[in-house]
Amino acid sequence: MLRAMAALPPFSVASPNFRKSLCVFSLSNVVYPLKSVYLSRSFSVSSTLRRHPSSPLSGFDIQPYLSCSMPEKQLKVAVLLSGGVDSSVALRLLHAAGQSCTAYYLKIWFEILTTIGELAHGMKISRSGIQVDVPLEVVHLTNEYWSNVVSYIIEEYRSARTRNPDILCNTRIKFGAFMDAISTIQFDYVASGHYADVIHSFSESGASGLKLSCDMVKDQTYFLSHLSQDQLKRLLFPLGCIPKGEVRRLATIMDLPNKNRKGSQGICFLGKVKFSKFVAKHIGEREGVLLEAETGDFLGKHRGFWFHTIGQRQGLRLPGGPRYVVAKDIQHNVVFVSRNYFSSDKKRRTFQVGSLKWLSGAPPDQLDKLQCKVRHGPGFYDCSVKIEPGASRHEDRAVVHISEDDQGLVVVSMRPSTG
Repeated sequence: MLRAMAALPPFSVASPNFRKSLCVFSLSNVVYPLKSVYLSRSFSVSSTLRRHPSSPLSGFDIQPYLSCSMPEKQLKVAVLLSGGVDSSVALRLLHAAGQSCTAYYLKIWFEILTTIGELAHGMKISRSGIQVDVPLEVVHLTNEYWSNVVSYIIEEYRSARTRNPDILCNTRIKFGAFMDAISTIQFDYVASGHYADVIHSFSESGASGLKLSCDMVKDQTYFLSHLSQDQLKRLLFPLGCIPKGEVRRLATIMDLPNKNRKGSQGICFLGKVKFSKFVAKHIGEREGVLLEAETGDFLGKHRGFWFHTIGQRQGLRLPGGPRYVVAKDIQHNVVFVSRNYFSSDKKRRTFQVGSLKWLSGAPPDQLDKLQCKVRHGPGFYDCSVKIEPGASRHEDRAVVHISEDDQGLVVVSMRPSTG
C-alpha cells in the first residue's frame, strides 16, 4: 500500500491507508552555457575503469537488490553522483539492472574556501567510485544554488522561520535546475541515492506516488515532499527497496573506494563552514535578551534571535544547569529559555502550515484520518487537517491537530509570565 505524501512546509502529511505501498573541474577546458547553467564536457571512464571478469560482483546474486531499478525495462538514466556511498551504490545497481547510465556531479558550493577541496574530493571519489563503463559529467549550479536555496534560507532565518534547506535543494536544484540543464538530452529517468521510492502510473492521466523507503530510519521522503508531479514522474530511486545496512554491505562487496566513508550531516550548503559564522556574515548581529520563560527574569544577552532554534541547548552559555530555547519574540528580539523543556506547558498539539501542495494534485477526501511528520525521522503522528481558504489557492493554510503532544513545535511570539 502506498502512503500518499503531501507537501506542507515544514512537514509532510500522509494517508495511513497507504503506509506500505506507497561535477568538478572541466576536463576539456571547454565550458558550454546552457540556460544560464554550465555543463562541462563529459569524459569516459571506460578506458581505465572498464569492468572485467574479475569484477567484485562476479558470483554474487545482485538480482534481489534490483527491484527499484526497473530491471524489466531498458532505460536511459541520468544518475546524480555525490561522491558518497549511497549514490555510488545506486549507480552500480542501475548498471547491473542493464540501464544505460550517465553520471552527473553537481557543483553547487558557493564558498570559495570549500569549493576546491570539496570539488576535488568529490571528483576523485566519483571517478574511482564508478568502476563501470559510464560517462561522467559535471553541471555547474553555483549561481542557481545561491539564488534559489541559500538566499531564501537567509531571509527565512531573518524572519524566525527555520526552513529545511535539503527540501529546497531537492526541489529547486537536484530535480529542478539540474533537470532544466539536461532538458535537451533524452533521458527516461533521473536517479539518485535517496532512500525513497516512486510508484509510477504508466497511464497518461495517472499520478506518480512517493513511497516510503523500506528503511524507516533512513527514509528521506520528508526531504522530497515538495516535488511536483512533473518532477516525480521522472525520478527513480534504486535504494528505496534496500536497508542502509545492506547498502553498506553492497559497497563492500563491490569494493567501492568510498565504502567506509561516513555519511554527511548538517546543513547542506555550509560544507565545513560553522552555522554561527555563516549567519553572522549574511544576517549580522543584534543584541537581545535571554529571559526565563516562566518568570520573565533576565538571564543574559544574545547576538540575535536568528542564532537560536526551538529546543536548542548548546551555545546558550548560561550557568546553573541545562536550559533550552522554548520560544522567541521576534518583534522585540527576545529569546525565552527554560529548564523545563519537557514540562506539560511546553507541549503543543496544534500548528499551522502554509504553501500547501499535494503530490497527487489535490488533498485526500478524508482530512481527519491522516498522518504527519513534523521532523525527519521514523516517527509519524496521527493527525487531522482543516483547510482554511486564502485569497488564492496558493495562499490556503492548514490547521493541523496531532494526536500526541510535541515539544518541538515553534512559538515565535511569547510574553513572559507576570506571575
